[in-house]
Amino acid sequence: MRKFILSILLIPFLPAVAQQVSRPEVPEKLAAPASEILVLQVHATGSQVYVCQAGADQKLAWTLKGPEAELSDSKGAVIGKHYAGPTWKHNDGSEVVGKVTAKQDAPEAGAIPWLLLAAASHAGNGVLAGVTSIQRIHTKGGQAPASGCDDAHRGAETKAAYSADYYFYAPRAGAN
Repeated sequence: MRKFILSILLIPFLPAVAQQVSRPEVPEKLAAPASEILVLQVHATGSQVYVCQAGADQKLAWTLKGPEAELSDSKGAVIGKHYAGPTWKHNDGSEVVGKVTAKQDAPEAGAIPWLLLAAASHAGNGVLAGVTSIQRIHTKGGQAPASGCDDAHRGAETKAAYSADYYFYAPRAGAN
């Protein structure tokens, strides 16, 4: 009976508890610095856009142009977008551009790699303005096609559907 009453009393607090997100488990090389705290977690759904062009070896290949994705919060509400740069823009007007610092193959076959990125630049004021590290994990899809990039398709674009979770970190208050 006591457990039942305690459960009833805790119900109003469950949404607040459920919204607290902890650091995800990732390989060590993809871990954000311990001096940073998690400030935002979003789910991205969209496409990785590839263009058929000559590489450094002058052979035609599908080359990443950039992502085109919507960012959703834990309730499924769209709160921003993700596009080439790579750039993440929040609906509050803040944005961050990242630079890859570590990469690891995704555990799921056919998925784009998991990444750790460092913030390279910021714009606007809001949740992304102080972000210093970004993780891309739990990726599904998004790989370039294995074929189809030939002289007849030079300059053509193709989109590969993908989804991923992005975790954004900022310095802990008082951290130097």
